[in-house]
Amino acid sequence: MLDVRNISAFYGDAQALENVNLTLGKSGIVALLGPNAAGKSTTLRVISGIVPAASGTVHFQGEDITAASPQDRVGLGIVHVPEGRKLFGTLSVEDNLILGGYSKRKDRKTTARLDGIYDRFPKLRERRFQDAGLLSGGEQQMVAVGRGLMSEPKLLMIDEMSLGLAPIIVKQMFSLVQEIATGNMCVLLVEQHVQNALAVADHGFIIDGGVTRVSGPVQELLSSSLVRESYLGH
Repeated sequence: MLDVRNISAFYGDAQALENVNLTLGKSGIVALLGPNAAGKSTTLRVISGIVPAASGTVHFQGEDITAASPQDRVGLGIVHVPEGRKLFGTLSVEDNLILGGYSKRKDRKTTARLDGIYDRFPKLRERRFQDAGLLSGGEQQMVAVGRGLMSEPKLLMIDEMSLGLAPIIVKQMFSLVQEIATGNMCVLLVEQHVQNALAVADHGFIIDGGVTRVSGPVQELLSSSLVRESYLGH
């Protein structure tokens, strides 16, 4: 579904990515791992169109979208849940969710999509009219993921989903990711908790220094000495 080829990207004169390659299928969970400042978040930003590619190509469902706008990419089915959630804190939970479906025509299906989010996150139904900025960190992450699901994406990219969350909430969020990464949706997950990510992922890529270092099915990564020593501590 997604084919990223030899992508390079810069912030000013500083190179953030150098010839990064990723290939994703139509469903399942793909973990994008690496140390801090490795280029993981930048990779997601290039895929979503927030950061332009200096070179290389991005193809989605066979279409070259390298020059497409972020809005057009959302319309195609690419949704980015950014690190830090980036909610509209003074808007209600429900308004934040509705904004996530802006690419869809507002009609009876909007209500159905909202009901689907509330079924997945019962706490959000209870807080639907509360300002999003007043929620706990875990509840805000639920809103962020729910907002992403409102546009019915084909590719859902989540950046540092578990950052700052209590262990019980982290477990719930990973269970949700496993539920939604079926059928015609693929989840690309950037995650600081490598073991948790590899426990749910089907495939993984490791980026370091803006370069793709290792990739393959999770079982192959788990047997790699580089992965064990650098990311799993054994």
